[in-house]
Amino acid sequence: MFRELTRKNKKIENSECIEILKNEKRGVLSVIGDENYPYGMPMNHFYDERDGKIYFHCGHGGHRADALKNNDKVSFCVYDAGYKNEGEWALNIRSVIVFGRMNIINDEKKIVDITRRLCHKFTDDKEYIEKEIKAFASKTLLLELCPEHICGKVVNES
Repeated sequence: MFRELTRKNKKIENSECIEILKNEKRGVLSVIGDENYPYGMPMNHFYDERDGKIYFHCGHGGHRADALKNNDKVSFCVYDAGYKNEGEWALNIRSVIVFGRMNIINDEKKIVDITRRLCHKFTDDKEYIEKEIKAFASKTLLLELCPEHICGKVVNES
């Protein structure tokens, strides 16, 4: 059902894809928007090793929420900052694309747990995190991406 990479020599292993999903802070979430136009937006995310799912937090309304009500199929693209090989000017960028279906999570305990863990990707300031959770957890829409296909590759910019 999902396409294989055309240039198989650029493919990275699944374990490397997971590391990128765990460590990178942001990616672009794409949904099927109005009039079937793709709608992509930058999002921070949390990859949960316990269940292999990717979580996003956001507000309850807007284009994204409306699109997800109509179609739960999404793609999510994450890429790293890149690296240079010794003596080369060009960056090597590793990217991961995840295809899957999005669920809305209404369980307040799970919202708090995932939001707290997501916050730790950005800061270790526990006081700040708890203040934010207390103020906004009840207003948070938690999205759960259940991956159906994960594929990654490395591309040299030269």
